[in-house]
Amino acid sequence: MCTAHLYAYIMNHGGDAELTTCVGHSLGAHICGMASKHLSIKQHRIIGLDPARPLIDRFAHKEFRLDKQDAHQVEVIHTNAGFLGERNQIGTVDFCVNGGSIQPSCYGTRLQQVRCSHFQSACYFARTLMLNNKPIIGRPCSSECPKRSSSKWGVVPGKSIPMGENTPFNARGTYCVETDTKKDCPYFQ
Repeated sequence: MCTAHLYAYIMNHGGDAELTTCVGHSLGAHICGMASKHLSIKQHRIIGLDPARPLIDRFAHKEFRLDKQDAHQVEVIHTNAGFLGERNQIGTVDFCVNGGSIQPSCYGTRLQQVRCSHFQSACYFARTLMLNNKPIIGRPCSSECPKRSSSKWGVVPGKSIPMGENTPFNARGTYCVETDTKKDCPYFQ
């Protein structure tokens, strides 16, 4: 509710909805969605960074979870789908990075791989904001994140788009992204 009050305050004091994006990681992504349910106007854009799955998927009422109705555009970046992150395509546009499940630069025990992968969504998003960098590009793919990372993810014909803040506002569907983790997310090496 506090997030909704802050958003309303910004809008009532000259804020431009089209320049305001709620970005949240894990449970924070669901908080962006919950804020929408307490606003009299629809948010322009929400970016969910690997929205949380544990307990949310089984016990949370739809009012408490992020979904594509929460803003005019809901972009979701999946990096640990089916583990700590949501597997379902819950945005108007969903990006499955390196298959969307376990990231290639995450090593160690299964738990270490899962935690590392979950946090990498924030790293990839930050990379899309950096000036003078080539965009991270998504290619249209099947309606869900593939279970394995591979160059044969089920990419389908269609227009490729940039991931992150520069995603076209009219983009819809699921996009597969293959990254060079040494370049795009060097903090996890």
